[in-house]
Amino acid sequence: MIGIRAMVDSTYDPVISCLLSSRHENAPVERKSRDRVVSALSIDLATRSRVKLAGQMVAGALGELGGDDSTDEGAKVTEAQVVIRVERSLGNCPKYLNKKQIVPTAPEPALLSNVLPLPEEAIELLAKADLFFITSSYDESSIGTNHRGGPPGFVRVLQNDPSATVLIYPEYSGNRLYQTLGNLEMNPKAGVVVPNFGTGSVLYITGTTEIIIGKEAAALLPRSNLAVKLHVQEARLVRKGLAFTGQPGEPSPYNPPVRFLATERAGTDAQTVNDRVVYAKLINKELLTSSIGRFRFSVSDPEAAGRWKPGQYVALAFEDELGAGYSHMRDDDPSSLNDDLVRTFTVSSSVRGNLPTDEFEITIRNVGKVTAFLFRQNVRAGLEIPLRGFAGTFAIDQHDGEIVPFVAGGIGITPVLAQLPDLDLERIRLFWTLNIRDMGLVVDTFERCPRLASSTLLYISGAADAAVRGQEDQTMPRLQQYGAQAFQRRIVASDVQGQPGLSTTWYVCAGSTLRQNILSWLSGKHVVFEDFNY
Repeated sequence: MIGIRAMVDSTYDPVISCLLSSRHENAPVERKSRDRVVSALSIDLATRSRVKLAGQMVAGALGELGGDDSTDEGAKVTEAQVVIRVERSLGNCPKYLNKKQIVPTAPEPALLSNVLPLPEEAIELLAKADLFFITSSYDESSIGTNHRGGPPGFVRVLQNDPSATVLIYPEYSGNRLYQTLGNLEMNPKAGVVVPNFGTGSVLYITGTTEIIIGKEAAALLPRSNLAVKLHVQEARLVRKGLAFTGQPGEPSPYNPPVRFLATERAGTDAQTVNDRVVYAKLINKELLTSSIGRFRFSVSDPEAAGRWKPGQYVALAFEDELGAGYSHMRDDDPSSLNDDLVRTFTVSSSVRGNLPTDEFEITIRNVGKVTAFLFRQNVRAGLEIPLRGFAGTFAIDQHDGEIVPFVAGGIGITPVLAQLPDLDLERIRLFWTLNIRDMGLVVDTFERCPRLASSTLLYISGAADAAVRGQEDQTMPRLQQYGAQAFQRRIVASDVQGQPGLSTTWYVCAGSTLRQNILSWLSGKHVVFEDFNY
């Protein structure tokens, strides 16, 4: 037996309404029949500990608190006491639990909405949510409660209009007991609670679920093999309806990146034009610096792969080469559990270049296990990687008379490389910022396209490092010969602000930190950007 006592919103909390709302305050109720099955999840977010509980409610009572605890007409905050006979329990792993320090807080419930479609406040709550609780059952005598967690925004809004409200979330790698999914397969009804730990507000949802698998899941939520759609039938948004808030702590190391809807990011799930398996065979490797290389591939079936366009990326699947198989936990490499090992690389060769039509090149930095694998390859080994397809739309649009600005961070020059034959180089202004260790990429670029140099402003960091001073002495005179302007410092706001004669549309391809800086510096401009945080 366990006893639970807590302050609750006895007006809008549907669980309290179901269990205790028919009872007068301070009047205990004893359950002698077995018609009130209950489930719970005991969870400590500070330590990522959780235990699932299920059984029967034996007794319960509501006790009115002193003072005026209502925040809207008719709302009440009371003390609930429940006694549960625990018949089943299961300890669960700490995956996908983001640490929080829970702070008890008196509820001040106010109903914001109980109609569909969901209001903007509910959509904003979902966008910030990194955890929700879900209750399911496979028959009337069994019920289970668990959580689903991930990075903020892992729940996506598939539809929210007068005709329907549908949410979708990915099912990450779990313990393979499939208790919740098994329940939903047998009985699609579900109850969901989405807390806002920052404000104490809460979104209650009831609806029916739909489990989607394989290509159907990937078509809606790219990079997902298993997902759940929640068709919302009722929803209730309550401001400050919870008896706690939570101070954010360490995110779970097992969280994969947010998986956006296919409609939110065009071309995120590159596919070949039919179901034929296509391979990309590595046929050449050229190191430009110690960490940057150019790799050339031939396509086994060009017709099935389709022809790429300037500014697109190629999706390559490395599961066969690097996959480690299923593991429940992998603390030495937690991100690998949900890593499909599909990587996207901007095609750096031109469609109108000198390569055969069945070949393409990528220019990449050695920054992770997939790129490290490629850098280790001997071309004579004949490596073949499944090619998922080409996708993306990052083409530079030059209007008549306009000089188009492009900001590239290091390897972010690759979209420009692929489009060089299609550009009027006199009407492009390239702001290229990089470390001096990457100067081999600069020299290679200017040697392959000397006319680009006169349109380029280089911002070179790291020159003060004694280990690379010799490289500086060798490369700086060569840059002057090419006609590029070079500054031995990082790019700053004044370098891009107030530039005369430039288009109001800027293009940016850079890492997240530099990209955010550029976006803030170019406030009010139209910025088209691509990142390479694969």
